[in-house]
Parts: sequence; structure tokens; C-alpha cells
Amino acid sequence: MALLGVNIDHVATLRQQRRELSPDPVAAALACEKAGADSIVAHLREDRRHIQDHDVARLKRFLRIRFNLEMAIHPEIVDIACRVKPDQVTLVPERRQELTTEGGLDVVRNFKKLKDACAKIACQKIDISLFIDPDKAQVDRTVALGVETIEFHTGMYAKALTSAARVKELKKLVGMSAYARSLGLTVNAGHGLKYDNTLPIAQIPGMHELNIGHSIISRALDVGLKNAVREMRKIARSA
Repeated sequence: MALLGVNIDHVATLRQQRRELSPDPVAAALACEKAGADSIVAHLREDRRHIQDHDVARLKRFLRIRFNLEMAIHPEIVDIACRVKPDQVTLVPERRQELTTEGGLDVVRNFKKLKDACAKIACQKIDISLFIDPDKAQVDRTVALGVETIEFHTGMYAKALTSAARVKELKKLVGMSAYARSLGLTVNAGHGLKYDNTLPIAQIPGMHELNIGHSIISRALDVGLKNAVREMRKIARSA
């Protein structure tokens, strides 16, 4: 059974549109916790477009389940992570112009910078995951870094316009997941996963955790946040 990590960034996005106090992403995280989420994911971006520093501190303080902080390797954000000490950090690429993370981290090209950041984070006894595309070279360089967890970017699978294209991307994820696990890596997945396309990803042998945000928060407008989490959790568990 795959675990479910719920990303609460979009709750913070709504709050920041008006610079109000609500909706509170921390309160949303606690509701997700009560509904059975296995972890909470929040992305502290350099431009602070949604999650804020005080959200990160409060999440660490109040959550009883695993807190996974998504972040780029910007020195300021690395320092915040080392000070707050979330249970896990997931290192992701980040561009100011993007609406959301558009692809996996290029471990090959950024190996030296990642090595330095990972060493600093590891000194604080924080688990590290890299958000990468399902690509052998990226997996190999992740292993070379000594990182033990990856999260495969499922965006190409989620955006596939035909069944043939979707099957092709799914096969790539299945193959790379098997390869990564053969090297001793824990395999997670996320990005663009919805209620109608998550099950095949959850069914990948050895899939450890699915990290999902936008579709759950969107569904919550219809059925409430706790029910939205429970519905997605049921899909993950049914695998």
C-alpha cells in the first residue's frame, strides 16, 4: 500500500491572494492529519508566493505526522530548513516564472551544488529526497550523492493526451522504479496526480508514497477537505 502525503501549498496560495490570515494552511494540515494523511508537504519558495516562514515553523511545531519540506537549494532556504528541522526535505528545481514545478531536478548538471546542500542538511539529521524525472542518469547520480529517497516526477504521465502516451510514461515509471529500488532507493512519486489517474501509479511495485496537492484541495471544495483526503487515501491504499 502506498502512503499519502498531502501538499497544502494551494491553501496558502488562496490566503496570499488577499494577504489575510485565512484560510490557514496549518489548520488545513491538521485536518488532513485527522483524515488519515501520512505526511504533510509544503514548498517554501524563494519568492514566498504561498507558504511563509511562519507556516513552516508552525507545521513543525504542531504536526504529529511526517513533515516534508519541499525546497530549492537556495542558501537562505537551506539555512531555514537546518534551523526548523522538518522530518524530511525534498529538493526540487525552482524558477520564478513557473506556476508550479515543471520537471525534475537535474542531478547530473547540479551535482556539486546538491552535494554541498545535502551535506549541510544531513548534518542536522534531516532525511533527504530528490524530486527527479524517471531517468537512469538522474537515478545513478542520486545514488552517487548518498541520498536514499527519490520522488519521481509524474507530470509527463499526468499530461499525456492519449492512452498510448500514458502507457508509455507509465512503463517508464515502472521500469525506473524497479531500477531505483534495486539500488536500495525508497521510491515516492507525485505531480499532476488526480482521482482518475493515481491508481496505476499507486500500483507500481514498491511505491512508498504519493505526494498530491492540487487535486485534493480542488476536490475539497465539493466534499470538504477531510473527505477529499479520505477518498485519495482509499485510492492509494487500494493498490
